[in-house]
Amino acid sequence: MLTKQVIEQLTNIVSKNNIKLDKASLLAYSYDSTAQYQALPDAVISPRNTREVAEIIKICNENKVPIVPRGSGTNLCAGTTPLEGGIVLLFNQMNQILDIDEKNLTMTVQPGVYTKTIFEAADNIGLFYPPDPGSMHISQIGGNISENSGGLRGLKYGVTNDYVLGLEIVLPNGEIIRTGGKLAKDVAGYNLTELFIGSEGTLGIITEAILKLIPKPEAKKTMLALFHDLEAAARTVSSIIENRIIPVTLEFLDQPTLKVVEDFAKIGLPTEAKAILLIEQDGTPEVVARDIEKISTLCRENGAFNVSIAKTEVEAESLMTARRAALSALSRLMPTTILEDATVPRSEIANMVKAIEEIATKYDVTICTFGHAGDGNLHPTCLTDARNKEEIARVEKAFEEIFQRAVELGGTITGEHGVGAMKLPYLHLKIGESGIDVMRNIKKAIDPNYIMNPGKMFTKEAEVKPN
Repeated sequence: MLTKQVIEQLTNIVSKNNIKLDKASLLAYSYDSTAQYQALPDAVISPRNTREVAEIIKICNENKVPIVPRGSGTNLCAGTTPLEGGIVLLFNQMNQILDIDEKNLTMTVQPGVYTKTIFEAADNIGLFYPPDPGSMHISQIGGNISENSGGLRGLKYGVTNDYVLGLEIVLPNGEIIRTGGKLAKDVAGYNLTELFIGSEGTLGIITEAILKLIPKPEAKKTMLALFHDLEAAARTVSSIIENRIIPVTLEFLDQPTLKVVEDFAKIGLPTEAKAILLIEQDGTPEVVARDIEKISTLCRENGAFNVSIAKTEVEAESLMTARRAALSALSRLMPTTILEDATVPRSEIANMVKAIEEIATKYDVTICTFGHAGDGNLHPTCLTDARNKEEIARVEKAFEEIFQRAVELGGTITGEHGVGAMKLPYLHLKIGESGIDVMRNIKKAIDPNYIMNPGKMFTKEAEVKPN
């Protein structure tokens, strides 16, 4: 428990200015971007270095005080909600780029560095950090690593996991380990780096990361393809991939999403289209020109009634910015916005889009669909009101059926948002009870007192799953 004595011990570590106990601060960190999951922590603490993190964890472990590591709270699975109270650990004071190594193409950072800051620091020296979650301008790299965040460039360049070479981690007993390094190869023992990536703060605290950088692409082009038919747009995605073209970005927006985004961004998006594909390619000028021409042809062959290429960098960036604003735009319409990320093999995109439409109709709920169609990652987004219990019950049934359909099509319940508390009831659909038992045993071995972000991904004991 967080007794007065424990609070005094923690205050001695971080100083009085870096521990918040007032109601306003506790309320501010009681929820994240999922909003409908909320619980007050007992304290909010901002450590200044790894040593302080280790000392905090030792005290919490001895007293069985839950710890929830938190970046900017932009995650969409209730992964940073302090459901069992305890301490929310912030990294606003551990926000430095420690090293940029141009010889080894790496950047070493603390967990509180914003994703966009990392991208810009690399870009300034002609290098490239590709992962770009939609919230990259405010999300922190520690959170990106904990959730294994994806983004618009995931189709060609992969996700956060593909750019983490090594980590410094504080374990639940307060011990500090380092994994990986500035290495192109390393098979010394279990791959502990990847174990902690995507673990959602349930195994330890990431206090430092070595990131891989790559050469900056020479050229880039952005195009927009408009369709009168939703499924035609989805089929086009498969057609592009089948023709051995891997764009940087291959985004899908249905008409309801498109209208809301245009009303929000006001950049002249064609709201008469039933669906659009936003496509970007980069590389050498010759390859980009060839690929864009071929993609344009494939779009028209599959039913696009208009294909246009951005004429300037400003125009291209405005299109990408508008796409990134999709969630913000949709969230203005109803009190509650539930954004999910059912993911299927790219060849099943058309079937998944159709299934989402049918399920929304079946349960009489409003679902807008957009997402990273090129890598099969769709974001069905329900506009609802959490105060309407009857409607929320239908929403939950709709999403459970969407997840089931995704798994039936060879997909998964989450491609980039994580499990957290929100998808905990559905994890068995993907990995089965035996898979959950394996994860539970790993958790028990590393965190026997169950202090690290409890109530996320799976419960401490087996639970009854919904029918």
